[in-house]
Amino acid sequence: MSIRPIKRLIKAKPTIEGAGVHLRRAFGFGNTQDFDPFLLLDDFRNDKPEDYLAGFPWHPHRGIETITYILSGEVEHGDSLGNQGVLEAGDVQWMTAGSGIIHQEMPRGDRDGKMHGFQLWANLPSSLKMTAPRYQDVQSADIPEVVDDDGTKIRVICGSVWGATGPVDGIAAEPQYIDVSVPPGKRKSLSVETRRHAFAYVFGGSGKFSNASTPQNVRTEGVGWADTAASEEVDNRSLVLFDSGDEVTVQAGERGIRFLLVSGEPLQEPVAWRGPIVMNTQEELRQAFAEYGAGTFLKHK
Repeated sequence: MSIRPIKRLIKAKPTIEGAGVHLRRAFGFGNTQDFDPFLLLDDFRNDKPEDYLAGFPWHPHRGIETITYILSGEVEHGDSLGNQGVLEAGDVQWMTAGSGIIHQEMPRGDRDGKMHGFQLWANLPSSLKMTAPRYQDVQSADIPEVVDDDGTKIRVICGSVWGATGPVDGIAAEPQYIDVSVPPGKRKSLSVETRRHAFAYVFGGSGKFSNASTPQNVRTEGVGWADTAASEEVDNRSLVLFDSGDEVTVQAGERGIRFLLVSGEPLQEPVAWRGPIVMNTQEELRQAFAEYGAGTFLKHK
C-alpha cells in the first residue's frame, strides 16, 4: 500500500452566496483541475439566523450534480418540476440537475438557531449534461454507519467501506463520500482507489495526515510553498488535497478528528462555467443562459 502525499492544504474562505448566506468555501470558482470531477465545496455553518435565513431563492442549474449533507438544522427545498421536501439533520440530497432545474433551498436553524451543512458540486460528463433531472433524497436512518474496533466511525453516503455500501447510487463519477470520526490519539488508514482524485475536509477536532516519513513541498493556500512533513496538524475548516496513492492515513489529535473524505474518477473534459451552470464549451454556456432568459430552459417535466 502507498500512502497518498499531501498536495495542497487549504483553509476555507468566508464568502456570501444566495440572498446573503454567510458560509466558508473550501474550493470552487477557480482552477478545479486537481479536484476533477468535483467543482466546489461549501461549508454553511452558522449560529446567527440573520446570516442564513434569506437562503438560496429560485435559481437554475444545468450540467452538474449538487450534494447537500445536513448536520444541524433543516433545509426546505422545492423546484419548478414540482419536487419539494425538507432535509433534516443527518439527511443527504443528491440532485442531478442534468438538462436543467430551477429550484430553491431555504435553511432553517435548530431550536438553538444553529445551522450546519455542506454542499458539494460534482461535474457531469458531456454525455450526461442534458440527461433528465433526478433526485436522491436519503434520510439519516438509511445511511449506514460502521464502527471499527478502535472506535473509528464512518457514515457511508456513497461508495463502499468496510463492507457497507452507501444508499446513493448511479452517479457518473462513481464517487466515494464518507463522514469519518477517529477517536483521540488513534491512527487510521483508509483505502482510496489510485485512479481517483481525493480530498479530506476537516470540520471537527484536528489531526495529522501522513506523508509517509518524507518531507515534501506542500502548497498552503494563502501562504505559498513550504517544506512540510506528516507533522503538520490540520484542524477545523481545513481541506487536504491528496496526491496519488492508494490509502489515506490520519493520526487523530487529542480531541479526535472528524472529516469528510471524498474521491472520484476525473472526467478530464473541458469546463465552461458561469455561476450555477457548468457546460463543456462557451457556446453551450451561452445557449443555456439564453434559454433561461427566454423561458425555454427546462427540457424535462
